Amino acid sequence: MFPQASSPKINFVPIVYTFISLVAVSLISLVGIFTLSLNATRLEKMLLYMVSFAVGGLFGDVFLNLLPETFEAVGLTPVTSFLILLGIILFFTLEKFLRWQHCHVPTSTEHKHPVIAINLIGDAVHNIMDGMIIAASFLVSPSVGFATALAVIFHEIPQEIGDFGVLVHGGLPVRKALWYNLLSALSAFAGAAVIFLFGPQMNNSLVYILPVTAGGFLYIAGSDLIPELHQHNTRLLASLGQLACILIGITVMALLTLIG
Repeated sequence: MFPQASSPKINFVPIVYTFISLVAVSLISLVGIFTLSLNATRLEKMLLYMVSFAVGGLFGDVFLNLLPETFEAVGLTPVTSFLILLGIILFFTLEKFLRWQHCHVPTSTEHKHPVIAINLIGDAVHNIMDGMIIAASFLVSPSVGFATALAVIFHEIPQEIGDFGVLVHGGLPVRKALWYNLLSALSAFAGAAVIFLFGPQMNNSLVYILPVTAGGFLYIAGSDLIPELHQHNTRLLASLGQLACILIGITVMALLTLIG
């Protein structure tokens, strides 16, 4: 009887480590659970400051993280600029489509602001990339993987605070906003699965997703969130508070970039 050919062994260690890391990253999306004890009036006052923080976080993520990584990998070329513009156009088109599906009435329980879907899609794309990056890092070594996962966790905390604020401000109840934010965070597992299924050759394609995501984040912050800040709490003290929160969001992203 001929000896059976041995099948290649699968190294499950990177998969297990990635799974554990992504569970920790996904649970951060529930950071908004701490607002459940707040009454509606106090929560409403906090929302615009959370949205302001999200504006700073998005701008900081784009200019201090996404674009520098893109420029380092492929340089500042017309292709890079085109992909940034493509991200803006894609998110503009998506929002137009969503607005066509809604009645022309103010945001309410029945009619949610399109920024909810826009934010969830942008966040899902970002989380998919996080999953890819973490999985690819663990394929290199456990130490590199855990360092990358820790950097992603630090990065996600301020982002998820802002995302939660955007969802609630857009019209979602607090509990539903928590649930949707968690579902968006779980998309990171899909990104990790792509890396483990198709291997390291995917890494070369990741860099071209970065500028598209950057364009989408610029559109969300500049077109949807900042106009909301101008429409509410226009008093001087409230406006200064919003500006402070924007600067805090940028500062947090700058510190995370330096740590990373």
